[in-house]
Amino acid sequence: MTTAPLSLEHIIRPSNLTDKKPPVLFLFHGYGSNEEDLFSFAPELPKELCVISVRAPYILQPYGYAWYAINFDNEKGKWSDDEQAIGSRDKIVTFIDEACNAYGLDTNHVNLLGFSQGTILSYAVALSYPEKVKNIIALSGYINESILKENYSTNDFDQISFYCSHGDVDQVIPVEWARKAPEILKKLGIEHQYEEFPVGHGVAPQNFYSLQKWIKEKL
Repeated sequence: MTTAPLSLEHIIRPSNLTDKKPPVLFLFHGYGSNEEDLFSFAPELPKELCVISVRAPYILQPYGYAWYAINFDNEKGKWSDDEQAIGSRDKIVTFIDEACNAYGLDTNHVNLLGFSQGTILSYAVALSYPEKVKNIIALSGYINESILKENYSTNDFDQISFYCSHGDVDQVIPVEWARKAPEILKKLGIEHQYEEFPVGHGVAPQNFYSLQKWIKEKL
């Protein structure tokens, strides 16, 4: 399918459903990657899903894209540009509306899958705007409460659920950061599943099979 000229660059695998508006799974890549990366999952995902892989808005030199800057400062150490991250959070929300309208998708069955920085943004979108989404697959990331909407904890989270996973030897995002997510989700009363795998900053085959099973059960 030819992609529509929307606010974020993307590639798409159409759903095989023709009798109703299909559910959609949006893919959000990590820092320094692009929309082709997670799109490799598409052939192994349920055919009824429309799969849309989105390119982050900020160009990194010499190649790749980012949802927000990660700065390396001798005094501060490594730190994230939360203002840019909040901007990307809201760009994603706008894009979800645009894509659902342009491609005739079911706005009541919007699903997100993120990796690393894409997961951090997926958490931010889902917890800030839970009415927009249904199921979230959060791979190798964590919840950054600094980029959530103010008073987010008062939102209605009844319709959303999370599959979260992390490598227990992740050298990029410490597993300790990821382990805080199920604690936060439990406190908010959000249905979730959390798993760890014996890998670094990546998705092990058994991790993929587990998330694949989870999303099939949610359709």
